[in-house]
Amino acid sequence: MLQVGIVGLPNVGKSTLFKTLTKKAVDCANFPFCTIEPNVGVVEVPDPRIDRLAEISQSQKVIPTAIEFVDIAGLVKGAHKGEGLGNKFLANIREVDMIVHVVRAFQDENVVHVEGGTDPLRDVETIEIELAMADIGTVEKRLDTVRGKMKAGRTKELESEESALAKMFEALQQGKMANTVELSEEEEKMVADMSLLTRKPVLYVVNVDEEFFKAPSGASVAGGDKAPVNLGNRLALPVSIKVESELIDMPPEDQQMFLSELGLAQSGLDRLIAKCYELLNLITFFTSGEKETRAWTIHRGDKAPRAAGVIHTDFERGFIRAEVISYEDFVAGLGEAGARDTGKLRVEGKEYVMRDGDVCHFRFNV
Repeated sequence: MLQVGIVGLPNVGKSTLFKTLTKKAVDCANFPFCTIEPNVGVVEVPDPRIDRLAEISQSQKVIPTAIEFVDIAGLVKGAHKGEGLGNKFLANIREVDMIVHVVRAFQDENVVHVEGGTDPLRDVETIEIELAMADIGTVEKRLDTVRGKMKAGRTKELESEESALAKMFEALQQGKMANTVELSEEEEKMVADMSLLTRKPVLYVVNVDEEFFKAPSGASVAGGDKAPVNLGNRLALPVSIKVESELIDMPPEDQQMFLSELGLAQSGLDRLIAKCYELLNLITFFTSGEKETRAWTIHRGDKAPRAAGVIHTDFERGFIRAEVISYEDFVAGLGEAGARDTGKLRVEGKEYVMRDGDVCHFRFNV
């Protein structure tokens, strides 16, 4: 399952965001081999298509796709030197697929800011320096090893690896994130196994107050096209975590009315989850029948056998073909039989590149 780590300075709303997200938690019994720690929440990816498919197929069970959110504790200024909880956060955060960095942009005299005052850009840079310092030792050690090997004999692979590491090391020394460095395809391949914190995709969640969305500018940035404060060219999403924590306890009809008053089509949590999905370059395909309708997560560009393998490794190993109907055709035909009758069911082979919304049935033989 995909993991998203939530980081940020103390008192920025990080833990409130995590607690609010976990109220949207899905039934973990639906996800085998999923041991949930206290700081981990498995959250449903919002997708209205799954309910429509289940309705058409009259499914007994509906299983959405999900993302794991991990509340990463211990990040303060000087963490890489052992301040606060020091490097305890490293073990958790190394494993995540992407980072949600919560930044405070609200004013509240009752909530003390660790740096004495609200300054989102300063806070972002503080955390980024901590992550860079945590990575710099890893990169330097690997660079020394590669350069040692190159003395014994240069190869194209070693040269690409050395080049990638040198570029990243220079950026990290300046307190910059390694994901700001452009690498060639070959260079990227040589360092892909390093799990660098600063190479992961980052979404900056700017924690604003309710008034932000009521202002004329609020609605225009609600989709996260730009930050409500200057964060440079970082991808930012304004969310009022206080509003979200109140919203989550309301009945659905009240939630919708409240969001409409703020000029929002979706809750901040749903926008956050969808944006994580988008940043990780993921798409959804479905299986749907009387027994269950289920959503499955794959990477954009994955071929049919890889998608089959997400359901079960035997499906990929013994893949024969995929019977595919687009979501739109499945709905228009009111199910598989209708889509088949109108010639909308396609038989695809091993080279078929999956599309978002495909409804599939895989044939295999092991």
